[in-house]
Amino acid sequence: MSLRTHELTLPLTEDTVRALRVGDLVYLTGEIFTTAGMPTHDRLLGCLDGVEELPFDLNGAALFHLGSLNEEAPDGSLRIVYINPTTSTRFNPHMPRLIPGLGLRATGGKGGLSAECARVMAEAGCVYLAFLGGGAEIITAGIKGVTGIGWPEMISHYRIARIEVERLGPLTVGIDAHGASIYDRTMEGAMGCRAAILAEMREARDA
Repeated sequence: MSLRTHELTLPLTEDTVRALRVGDLVYLTGEIFTTAGMPTHDRLLGCLDGVEELPFDLNGAALFHLGSLNEEAPDGSLRIVYINPTTSTRFNPHMPRLIPGLGLRATGGKGGLSAECARVMAEAGCVYLAFLGGGAEIITAGIKGVTGIGWPEMISHYRIARIEVERLGPLTVGIDAHGASIYDRTMEGAMGCRAAILAEMREARDA
């Protein structure tokens, strides 16, 4: 299968999302939303339950699991020094409700999401985009500026940041909107090799 590269403008439509396939490369231009906080995800679930209003309309948006080092100016504005992905599997309990409840078209970070999340993404029309772990310099180069902060009373990496980006990437489609997951395929391939590897180890031990 040939590698496909997509230059996409946010917000994404369902048709655009469903045209992506596992392994495709993506560059994003527009506005994304980011947070690295478990309490933030709990609070988002509270919004779905009517506890409080959302700080932003996230319908059709891209919400990524990204942490950052920030500098706050006296006027309250924020400059991102660098940004880097956090592990998405921490949010497996949250995402099956948040993806359809918020109307997300994309999420992402590093490490992927569970099979249950992938099933929900296929139903809702959402993709998981994988960021390069340790690639802060490459990722940060795509940031043009912070355009909004949600829940500023929280510590900085728990806040929801609305960020303008230009050709943010390359990002890899780790889970597509049809339920295919590069993480599941990798695990299946590894398990398929397991028996042969163990047999070779036994032969080497007994030789």
